[in-house]
Amino acid sequence: MTGRRVVVVGYHAAELLDIACVTSSLIMANHHGAAPPYDVSLATPSGLPVTCATGLTLQGQQAIERVTGPLDTLVVSGGIGHEEAAASRVVVGHVRRLARESRRVASVCTGAEILAAAGLLDGRRATTHWEYAPELAARHPAVTVDARPIFVRDGNVATAAGVTSALDLTLAFIEEDHGAALARTVARYLVTYLQRPGNQAQMSMFTESPPLGDGLVRRVVEYVTGHLGADLATATLAAGAGVSERHLTRLFLKELGETPGRFVRRTRAEAAAQLLAATSLPMSAIATRCGFGSAETLRQAFVDHYGIPPSRYRLTQASALPSAAGTANTA
Repeated sequence: MTGRRVVVVGYHAAELLDIACVTSSLIMANHHGAAPPYDVSLATPSGLPVTCATGLTLQGQQAIERVTGPLDTLVVSGGIGHEEAAASRVVVGHVRRLARESRRVASVCTGAEILAAAGLLDGRRATTHWEYAPELAARHPAVTVDARPIFVRDGNVATAAGVTSALDLTLAFIEEDHGAALARTVARYLVTYLQRPGNQAQMSMFTESPPLGDGLVRRVVEYVTGHLGADLATATLAAGAGVSERHLTRLFLKELGETPGRFVRRTRAEAAAQLLAATSLPMSAIATRCGFGSAETLRQAFVDHYGIPPSRYRLTQASALPSAAGTANTA
């Protein structure tokens, strides 16, 4: 039986996890009945070993110069060596060539820089690791860079935010190729979520550092995150901080890039996501705990922030919360 040919491109100082998250997931799918199976290989310049950013050495299985299509999937890894790789005529030229012979093309983390250098992201929406997103946008103005999602698919080109987001993208590929049941099986064996939605934020109030600038904004943010069920209208927050609504809005836009009202809505949605993934509370209870007036208000805010309804989000977390499906209400 002919397999689905998947070529992962590596280079010196590539990130080992960017490579392993893809290859391990696909091989795990083979072990659990993927038909046709994935034929996975690592291609490197001249087929030589590459020393990853971690210091470990990987043996190239193919020389990228000699790989020919057709391919099912071409995946370009990221890593701290991405700038040198993106400047390499060998790497970029052959990635461009192989992309024309591939059903779908993907990058992980700063691998997006190599796809962009090859012209494969021009006119497309793409993501990369949040720390490198400004550089990608500045160097490639023809690319619409969105640093928020964990992965983006635009046509047959996909870009993942970095490191473990490669798991989510690869699980999405497995589901697309072989169905949701196999994707769930692979996720269970990898001891990970079924898969996070691609538009789940890379950063949230649970992982972002507190604002480092204005102390007043820091105090308001701390109050909001600790009192989600309270009255968090901009007028109320401004009065509590002893400033005008206009001044508070100006400070929030400067420090966080969004208005107080938008920050409150986002924070409540992210708190709801945590409860959806970690508890079997009904939607009405989650809405109340997070400060939404009703389950419908929660649904609207959740769709606005994540692009999917909370009921769908909860289903994607089912492998992490086996009992949730039987007890959760939908919205």
